[in-house]
Amino acid sequence: MKLKTIALCGAFALAATSTATAAELSRRPFGQTPSGEAVEAFTLTNAKGVSATVITYGATLQSLIAPDKAGKKADIVLGFNDAATYVKNASYFGATVGRFANRIGKGRFELDGKPYQLALNNNGVAALHGGVKGFDKVVWRVLEAKPGPIASVTLGYVSPDGDQGYPGTVNATATYALDEQNQLTITYGATTDKPTIVNMTNHALFNVAGEGAPEGAMGNVLTLPADGYTPVDNELIPTGAITPVAGTAFDFRAPTAVGKRIRDASDPQLVVGKGYDHNYVLNGKSSGAPRLAARLADPKSGRVLEILSDQPGIQFYSGNFLDGSWIGKSGKLYRQGDGIALEPQHFPDAPNKRQFAPVRLDPGQTYRNVMVFKVGVAQ
Repeated sequence: MKLKTIALCGAFALAATSTATAAELSRRPFGQTPSGEAVEAFTLTNAKGVSATVITYGATLQSLIAPDKAGKKADIVLGFNDAATYVKNASYFGATVGRFANRIGKGRFELDGKPYQLALNNNGVAALHGGVKGFDKVVWRVLEAKPGPIASVTLGYVSPDGDQGYPGTVNATATYALDEQNQLTITYGATTDKPTIVNMTNHALFNVAGEGAPEGAMGNVLTLPADGYTPVDNELIPTGAITPVAGTAFDFRAPTAVGKRIRDASDPQLVVGKGYDHNYVLNGKSSGAPRLAARLADPKSGRVLEILSDQPGIQFYSGNFLDGSWIGKSGKLYRQGDGIALEPQHFPDAPNKRQFAPVRLDPGQTYRNVMVFKVGVAQ
């Protein structure tokens, strides 16, 4: 029997079927950090040919294997084959980023009237993805690993009070779970012992044509169910406005190739971002059940990736700063436009923009971010 589910922009069929019902889990060494910390890899595999590999360094999604319409499998996530290369690279490929994903202008914010200065690790003008040593640059502890019917691994990290300038000791968790519906669900959680701010996400760079595909990812067709986005200043910090996407190069409400308008120099936002590097305001209610946040499709292979999210926004980054300096898993150079990040999260610089949804976390509360990466093929 062929299983189907209806996507935003047409039919979406899960890849091959099987009588097996339990997803498998395997565990292996993945090298070590320069200080000698061991890094492990966990691979979750279901009966339909989909698998995801997670490494403990940065609680990173190292691989996501998906079949195409002919059953041919390909890795659709950019990354590397060993821990040492992840440590050397600063591009956040597949990493869990936090405490605060994205940018905070000048690295400053106030909480209960007290100012905080964070590490400035983005050209000296902003705090980016948690700081110089954020969640992406530490080895996470393995809290639990189990096979199907939904195979999963849960990792944990304790960020001490004052880490990178943030207040409060934060206990963070990252759970990756793969089911037989070809859904990889990432659930982030955090608690704190004093008021702080938290905004975690995953920074995977996708190419549904396949990692290392010679044509890059600019032919990937993107759909974003968002009527507005948050424009940025020259330092890529949101101005605080929410601008309608209608009539602009930022309108992806209908399926559009990522590269179609990316070099439109008449749009100053594309100029300042060197392409797309902007937060979209997702339609529909946040903080509830995950709803469709993005759809990425490759016309040639038929591969489709749907991203569901319970967050208010999603950062769309078109790989503008990939410059050929790094060799990926397939032995190919990663160039500008070879991968696309779609990061469900709260808005950038939210601690300094009262009109944005709050990112405060108090003792007794639990931060939560649930995102679902669902792979299949178009009909």
